[in-house]
Amino acid sequence: MGFYIFLLCGFLGGILGGMGMGGGTVLIPLLTVFCGVGQAAAQAVNLLSSIPMSAIALSIHARSGLLNGRGLPYLIVPATLFSLLFALLAARLPQVVLKKAFGAFLIALSLRGFLGSTRAFRIKKDKTF
Repeated sequence: MGFYIFLLCGFLGGILGGMGMGGGTVLIPLLTVFCGVGQAAAQAVNLLSSIPMSAIALSIHARSGLLNGRGLPYLIVPATLFSLLFALLAARLPQVVLKKAFGAFLIALSLRGFLGSTRAFRIKKDKTF
């Protein structure tokens, strides 16, 4: 039975990852809640699984003309630096802190989505980055 739950988690994470929405947003809670995986391990699994998902989704989005690389260095350099710094921090934090931080992030993301239809939260939509 455990195999099928992990398979379902992989399907759901892959669906969101393929759309570029971050499969970890659903994969991490699924692994921690339904599979009994610890928060740090779930985050590590998410990072590992994101490598092939990102490569495939990126190539498809680029071929579809949805990628404009002008601003990428300004995004990639600080994201890589902060990813390194916060990965080192996360490795030292207790599981409960990671769970609460991720939960707060999901709540903020949900509120942003819920309130996104109001004028104050609208962001200009652009097809390319």
